[in-house]
Amino acid sequence: MKELTYFKLMNCPYCKAADGWLQELIRENPAYGAIPIKVVNEAVEVELAESYDYYYVPTFFLGREKLHEGAATKEKIRAVLDAALQ
Repeated sequence: MKELTYFKLMNCPYCKAADGWLQELIRENPAYGAIPIKVVNEAVEVELAESYDYYYVPTFFLGREKLHEGAATKEKIRAVLDAALQ
């Protein structure tokens, strides 16, 4: 299972929504809780954030493959988690 990299900003309302959906989905499906997720605050880890190809947050990568960028829905977050389980 590969690690997900989750780029976010602390005051971003879309990131806060994605955080809530992550928690909710992990409660609904405990298998999601086993997925390693590296959370990157792009304002703090600027060099790491700039080494990835994205513009909007929240953004999820599986390895170097971008799975999602920008405002998310619960279903989009579920699709990201499902991809990480494969």
